[in-house]
Amino acid sequence: MLPASRQPFLNGIRAFEAAARAGSFVGAAAELHVTPAAVSRLVKLLEERMGVPLFARHANRLALTEAGERYRDGLVPILAALARLTEQVAEQAGPQPLTIGVGPTFAIRWLIPRLAAFQRQAPGVEVRITTGGAAAPFSESWSGGIRLGGGDWPGLVAHHLFAADLLPVCTPALAARLAAPASLPPGMLLRVSHAPQDWPRWLEAAGVPGMAAQGSVFEFYGQALQAAADGLGIAMGIRPYVDDDLASGRLVAPFATTLPKGGGWYLVHRPGREASPAFRAFRDWLLEEAARPSAARALQD
Repeated sequence: MLPASRQPFLNGIRAFEAAARAGSFVGAAAELHVTPAAVSRLVKLLEERMGVPLFARHANRLALTEAGERYRDGLVPILAALARLTEQVAEQAGPQPLTIGVGPTFAIRWLIPRLAAFQRQAPGVEVRITTGGAAAPFSESWSGGIRLGGGDWPGLVAHHLFAADLLPVCTPALAARLAAPASLPPGMLLRVSHAPQDWPRWLEAAGVPGMAAQGSVFEFYGQALQAAADGLGIAMGIRPYVDDDLASGRLVAPFATTLPKGGGWYLVHRPGREASPAFRAFRDWLLEEAARPSAARALQD
């Protein structure tokens, strides 16, 4: 048995596991809400206590050593078992809240409007929404998260919810003036700053590759969609953000052409989280809700 001076410590283990998943101290620091220097120090202290290097440190990345790979692989079931044990003991004291990490637009335009139905179905479960962004590092404080991507996040379980399809949307009055994609006014094509390729890709698929979007630029899809609903122009909609607006007729899709954005929406969580009855109830409800026919999907049928 290792002497006390070389026993592993929880903070070092957490720092190592996060850095191993992220591939960098910067990514681990964002997840753990500390500085990269703090993560580096914790990992270094863990290595000193173990007497073996866990990472090969390169200029722009970390690489696990053979010992690091063995340690990471061994930690996965241990940490999952610890999470299960913690939840099982905590739930004996009464209902526990679920914290779901999700981007602000997804939360406002899809998840929050449906939460009342979940609360009626599972009144003892409290869902807390944290809007760190769909691309934010997965936080250990989250019960789960909803993310856009390819479905492969090391160390996390991913459940596919739906595809992320792109389609232009606008008010019915504006749609009535659009005969074909070539009639789109470039100055009214609303843009999202972090998705500059949406319009070029869709316009090429629609047969007008020479057209360039020149409308107002917004930080989030939700802002662009609100502007479209107010008659400012045509926004690039993405499933599931536009489902409810299309179903209600508040917005319409003037053209049948849709385009996969790439990847899809997933519920992600750490292994073992399904041991919690509260999380299982939320997961099962979310998967059922995501499987319901949507207005956007109906456009493709």
